[in-house]
Amino acid sequence: MPSLDYEPLSYAELSPERRPSLAQALVPVLGVVVFLGVGSGYLKLDPHGPLLWSVVLTGLVGRYWMGLSWDDLYDGIAESLLMGLQAILILFTIYAVIATWVSAGTIPGLMYYGLSVLTPEVFLPAAALLAAVVAFAIGSSWTTAGTLGVAFVGIGEGLGIPAPMTAGAILTGAYAGDKQSPLSDTTNLAAAVTGTDLYDHIRAMRWGTLLALGLSVGLYAALGLRAAGAIPAGRVAEIQGALAGTYDLSALVVLPLVVTFGLALYGFPALPTLVAGVFAGVFTTILVQGVPFTAAWTVFLEGTAPETGTALVNDLLASDGLSGSAWTVSVVVAALALGGLLEGTGILAVLAHHLARGVTSAGGLVVSTGVSAFAVNLLSAQQYMAIVIPGFSLRNLYDEYDLDSENLSRAVEAAGTPTGALVPWHAGGVYMASVFGVATLEYAPYYFFAFLSPAVLFAMGLTGWGITKKDTDESRTAAPADD
Repeated sequence: MPSLDYEPLSYAELSPERRPSLAQALVPVLGVVVFLGVGSGYLKLDPHGPLLWSVVLTGLVGRYWMGLSWDDLYDGIAESLLMGLQAILILFTIYAVIATWVSAGTIPGLMYYGLSVLTPEVFLPAAALLAAVVAFAIGSSWTTAGTLGVAFVGIGEGLGIPAPMTAGAILTGAYAGDKQSPLSDTTNLAAAVTGTDLYDHIRAMRWGTLLALGLSVGLYAALGLRAAGAIPAGRVAEIQGALAGTYDLSALVVLPLVVTFGLALYGFPALPTLVAGVFAGVFTTILVQGVPFTAAWTVFLEGTAPETGTALVNDLLASDGLSGSAWTVSVVVAALALGGLLEGTGILAVLAHHLARGVTSAGGLVVSTGVSAFAVNLLSAQQYMAIVIPGFSLRNLYDEYDLDSENLSRAVEAAGTPTGALVPWHAGGVYMASVFGVATLEYAPYYFFAFLSPAVLFAMGLTGWGITKKDTDESRTAAPADD
């Protein structure tokens, strides 16, 4: 998790000479929209080029229109990269986790036994609920998606469920569970930057999260009934035969899963937990699958290309290893550099200020907070900034409206945490697309929680349901009582 000593620039802290005008702030932002829209959307370029164009434009505006020095610009980039360093390191590590867990038989084993117990009709809601339980227990949506989620994509393919649907269901459960977990870094961050007690923050999110998750599960149940056509005769048996004929699927193949989730449950941070998962995967590859030591560590670096005799299984279990992370990490680095420039130049502070000026009610403040969190996700490419910037920038307004800080913490997390995975150049979007092997815009329509979580938040703000005032119990708007 990023250091809580970090505090973004606020509008009030910017001297008039240093403060960008609204026009100066809008030029780079519009440039980002145009470059990414035309470059990635129309020209079908990888996001690297459009992100670089956006970085250059923002740097030129900052240097020659706003009069900032190179050191000012560089410091903004460096701060952002430091905030996103954990995400970058996790990206490197998860590629190695997937490769070593395939070679260990862990992911093939989950696929084999999952195909035995799940049916197409119940698969999507079951995947969402199981992901929610796991993410709540370990406090990490990324770890859940990169381990359990990868196996479930394979199970879904075997049952005839399209991979984008499976990815959406896993993400829904993973982010819903993550938001309610006291072990989650984003949950702790949202509470800390808004000055809210952690468990008050979790309780404030409870009903909105459960409602959004419940609606999502209902949609997956309906979608599963429509998506579940007749499985071709012998398909499941063919896949299971290919898996069993290639890997030793004894009970020992779950060792990496037990080590990783065990450490996470014990409270270890995500990065060292995933590194332990890599070592457990290599150890299991050697012990259970009988692969030589050097070959097992070659898989760690170069990935897997199994020959199971079934093309579908070969494709599902092919992985890139550590060396395959370069494309993904380079996108995240470029996006973080852009976000750092936008924050370091004061552009994001100016936009937040002008957004806040349009607020005329408590409900409008909640909606504006959610919109600003999503906007920061679009521009900064990391969910930490989507929590930190609105959390710091808008908390005085919550004081002015006599609203308890848990309203702010709930708003920044409900809209900031789950929506990052909808953005193709966001660290979360890039990561999820990589681990699932599904483009962000392909799984986005099925990632219901990312839309329903902000929608429920906005409904709460506009109706007053669950909005709490400071100090007096009498000022609290009626909401369902906690158990």
